[in-house]
Amino acid sequence: MITINTEYSFPLEDVLFSFALESEAGVVFNDFRTLITGIGKVNAAYELTKAIQQKKPSLIVNLGSAGSNFFRKGDVICCTKFIQRDMDVQGLGYAQYETPLSGLPPVLEYGLTMDDLSIGICGTGDSFEMGHSHAPYDVIDMEAYALAMVAMKEKIPFLCLKYISDGADDNAAEEWTIQVHNASTAFDGILKLHKKDILL
Repeated sequence: MITINTEYSFPLEDVLFSFALESEAGVVFNDFRTLITGIGKVNAAYELTKAIQQKKPSLIVNLGSAGSNFFRKGDVICCTKFIQRDMDVQGLGYAQYETPLSGLPPVLEYGLTMDDLSIGICGTGDSFEMGHSHAPYDVIDMEAYALAMVAMKEKIPFLCLKYISDGADDNAAEEWTIQVHNASTAFDGILKLHKKDILL
């Protein structure tokens, strides 16, 4: 059983853990249902849609590394709002980050919260951001928006936890390469997947 908060718990066999890369999952998640989507929004949307049809999960958990110049490296942030940071059709009169004719607002709000974790707004785009300035998002990744949107459209509960691996700055590439391997251990500590129940 995985407990998200006082309201939501799910049997582990009904949970799908989604990662962009195997290095983010490590060996920690070998005994659980996992999905490695590959990098980017298109890969993420395609692989998750296919997995939903095959595995029919009751909960989708997106775990992965992310950049931030707001949160500290090593923090795990629970994201409940998502922005497609490279969607810009302002030239046709749409708001920044709004997908034309989609019926979706520029900021997609969909996701469960976890007790004791900071809440973040994730900006997803098909670029590795190394010069993040002031923006309406404080966590940066390359898949979460697409995963959240698919989960929302399929009406499946969604939890998104991001391990801050870099500062989304000039040192981001070097920091990410070092820190990404620590993500799975951090997630295991929070989700308590390997903690044995103690009978009192």
